[in-house]
Amino acid sequence: MSGRGDHRLLGRWGEALTAEELCRRGYQVVAANWHCRFGEIDLIAENGKYICFTEVKLRKSDIFAPACAFVDQRKQARLRTSAQLYLAEHPTELQPRFDVSEVYAPEGLSTKQPEIHYIENAF
Repeated sequence: MSGRGDHRLLGRWGEALTAEELCRRGYQVVAANWHCRFGEIDLIAENGKYICFTEVKLRKSDIFAPACAFVDQRKQARLRTSAQLYLAEHPTELQPRFDVSEVYAPEGLSTKQPEIHYIENAF
């Protein structure tokens, strides 16, 4: 498998871990890896009050910077635009919210207990 393939597999694993965490918190994941012409939203989940557009960032550690620091203004703008399109196609009365899930896995897929820091209203 190529390095890019490894990276994608690791990202999907982080998204699956976050989806499990959201379910434990009482959310229902309604979409994963939702694509549009503006980009991709990793996870879209609802809990009866909010519709959460979640960006998942997996890192080995936060020594350089916290994972959420990699969701820069440009990425935030793409996520907002993508979410607007999603909401136009899937109208809801739920309040939209933008969250970031930081997944720390020092040994990659071999990490026995990855840490998940879920940040509500991240931007």
